[in-house]
Order: sequence, then C-alpha cells, then structure tokens
Amino acid sequence: MANRGPSYGLSREVQQKIDRQYDPELEQILVRWILAQCSGDVAQPAPGRDGFQQWLKDGTVLCRLINSLHPRGQGPVAKIQASAMAFKQMEQISQFLQAAERYGIAATDIFQTVDLWEGKNMACVQRTLMNLGSLAVAKGDGLFVGDPNWFPKKSQENRRVFSEDKLKEGQNVIGLQMGTNRGASQAGMTGYGMPRQIL
Repeated sequence: MANRGPSYGLSREVQQKIDRQYDPELEQILVRWILAQCSGDVAQPAPGRDGFQQWLKDGTVLCRLINSLHPRGQGPVAKIQASAMAFKQMEQISQFLQAAERYGIAATDIFQTVDLWEGKNMACVQRTLMNLGSLAVAKGDGLFVGDPNWFPKKSQENRRVFSEDKLKEGQNVIGLQMGTNRGASQAGMTGYGMPRQIL
C-alpha cells in the first residue's frame, strides 16, 4: 500500500492540490495541544508534514489523545500498544476514528485510515483533529487541556420560546420577503393590446 511509486498526470495534479491544503501553522498548534493534552505520555515529533505523519501513523498518539478527553479509566480505547505491523497500526487508527465519532465528530469530518497511514491527505487529518479540539473546548467538561483560543469556537444552540400571543402577533405582519405594494401605481399604463403612440 505505502510502496506506490510517484504519480503522474492528473493523479499528480490532484495530489499536489491536496498537499497544498496542509497548514504548517495548524500543525504546530495541534502538536502543542496533543502534547499538553496527553501530559507527557507522548514524545515531540519531528517538524514538518512527514514528521507529523510519522508521529501519528501508528495510532498510539491518537488513542492516547481520545482517551485523555474522557474521565480516567473510561477511555474508549482499552488497549494501546505500539506495533511495527501495518495492520495493527491501521487498527489503532480505526479505533481512534470510531471513538472520535462517538465523541461527537460528524462522520463527514473524519479522515479515512489510509489518509493518515499512507500520508495521502494530511490536511484531512488536520481538519479532523481541529474539529476534535473545537468539540472538546465546546463540551466544557474540564477535560480539555491547553488554550481554548487555539481552536475555532463551535456554535451553541440558542433556543427561543415565544408565547402564543407573540406568535399570533407575528402572523399579522407581512414580511418584506413577500413584497410590498408601497409606491405601486398604474399611472401612465395603457391597457394590453393597445397600440403605442409615437409622436
């Protein structure tokens, strides 16, 4: 899987476009957050896209991260072990992805296992981790470690309750989306079918 040769033509153009979406500044923020969140359980990665991919590739860092967002002893990934075998690494990545979805990340915001393991779409991996950080901040359960300003703030529900009287008042108002008849006049209009007067 990871031993593919270089791509050419359209495949190369598509891969270059995907690679351009990778954000080195976001990488630094994510590394700082993961190191703070995992509180010394993980080592510092080598800088750059490839270093970031190698750091996350075996899935142990990701599993420690998702476990740290749950109360101690209640982490969704029970067994975390480093392994050099490809299928074990991909299995741990899959466990992280399933746990992230249960945590509240939308399925459309989650990367595919091969995106990380083969390093084909690291920008998608960044987006998933950014969404996870934003959700952890928004939950406000005290388990997030780090600066909440590192991540965009998630919108929160702001439900409004109106009384019956207020709802009935609203039915009497004609919204401007329905149009208005102010200023409308038929002055100067002639009936349909009448000839136009040319002077």
